[in-house]
Amino acid sequence: MPWKETELMKERVCFVAKVEEGRFNMSELSERYGVSRKTGYKWWGRYQEEGIVGLQDRSRAPHHSPHRTPEKVAEAIVEARRKHPRWGAHTLLAWLGRRHPEVKWPADSTAQEILKREGLIEPRRRRRGRASGSKPVLEVKEPHEVLTADFKGEFRTRDGYYCYPLTVEDYISRYLLACRAFGSTAGGPVKGVLVQIFREYGLPRVILTDNGTPFASTALRRLSRLSVWWIRLGIDPVLIQPGHPEQNGRHERMHRTLKEHTTLPPAGNRGAQQKRFDRFQAEYNQERPHQALQDRTPAEVYRPSARPYPKRLPRVEYPGYFEVRRVGSNGCIHWRGQRLFLSNVLQGQDVGLNEIEDGIWSVCFGPVLLGRYDERQQCLYG
Repeated sequence: MPWKETELMKERVCFVAKVEEGRFNMSELSERYGVSRKTGYKWWGRYQEEGIVGLQDRSRAPHHSPHRTPEKVAEAIVEARRKHPRWGAHTLLAWLGRRHPEVKWPADSTAQEILKREGLIEPRRRRRGRASGSKPVLEVKEPHEVLTADFKGEFRTRDGYYCYPLTVEDYISRYLLACRAFGSTAGGPVKGVLVQIFREYGLPRVILTDNGTPFASTALRRLSRLSVWWIRLGIDPVLIQPGHPEQNGRHERMHRTLKEHTTLPPAGNRGAQQKRFDRFQAEYNQERPHQALQDRTPAEVYRPSARPYPKRLPRVEYPGYFEVRRVGSNGCIHWRGQRLFLSNVLQGQDVGLNEIEDGIWSVCFGPVLLGRYDERQQCLYG
C-alpha cells in the first residue's frame, strides 16, 4: 500500500520495525509499502545512524547556490531603497550601477524579491489599463523644443491653506524646469516663473497645456493673456483636447511621482512644501535614472534653447496686404464703421484681417486664426 502523506512518519517507523524483525526481506517490504528498494535502504540506513529522528523529511535546499546574490550586494540594494523609499527595483539598480559599475548587479526581479523579503515593498492596488484612443499631440525631436506646463491638483497643507503646484517640464528630456507652490492659479505668478525659465534657458517653439486657467480661457481660440504673451514671443500655445489628459501623459506621470514623494502627507505650510518641491526637483533632474531615457537622468539629456529671451517684447507683424487694427480697451476693433468685438485678452494688441473671398475676411492674431468675419451679415464666426 502507498504511504499516506498524513501518516508518513508512522509508516516509516512501521517499515523499519518490520526490517528489524527479519521476517521479510527488503524487496518484499518495499513492494508491500509501495516504495523502491533504494528508498527502503535509505530509510533503514538513516534509522541505523540517527534513530527515529533520521526518518523525518530533510530540507531539499542546496547547501551552496552559485547564483545566490552576494550578501553585500543585497545590503546595498536594501540601503538604496531606504534612502529612496519611492524608487522601484529597476531605478535603484540603474542608480547603483552608475555609482558602482564594477559590481555585477542582479536582475530587476531578483532585486524585487530582496526588497519584498525585507518588507520594503508594499503590494500596490492593480491599476486598470485605459486606452487613450489618441495619437501624440506633437512630434518632438530636440530638448526645449516643446515645454509642458500644468497645475497639479490642489491640496491643503497642514495649516489649512490651499497649495497649487505649478510644474514646467521639457517634453523630450523630462527635465523639470520649475516646481512652485502657489496659493492660486493666477496668471501673474505663472508668467513670472516662465520669464525666469526663458531668461535662463531660452525660448521653446511650443508650450503644451490643458484647458485650465491661466493657460486657456473662454475667449476666441481659447486664448488667455498668458498665451497672447507667448504668441508675441513666437511660441505656439497648444492645448490638449478637453477630457484627454493622456495627451500630456508624460507630465501626468511626473505629477504622480511628485505626489508620492512630496504630498503624502503634505507639509505644515506652503513654505515647507516648497522646500520639499525643491529637493524633489533636484533629485528628479540630477539623480533619478529614467527607464524611458535609457536609465540616464534628465540633466544628462536636456539642452537649453538657442532662442534667447528678447529684452523688449516684439509686436506681432503681418504681411503688407493685411489690414491691421488695434484692439481697444473694450476688446473691440473698428472695422468700416462697425465696432467688432474680439476679446478682452487682446486689449492693446494688433490683429490682422485678410480678405479671402468677397466680403469674407480672416481675422488673425499673428499665426493664430481667430475666426472669419462676414461683412454682409456683420458676424464673426470663431
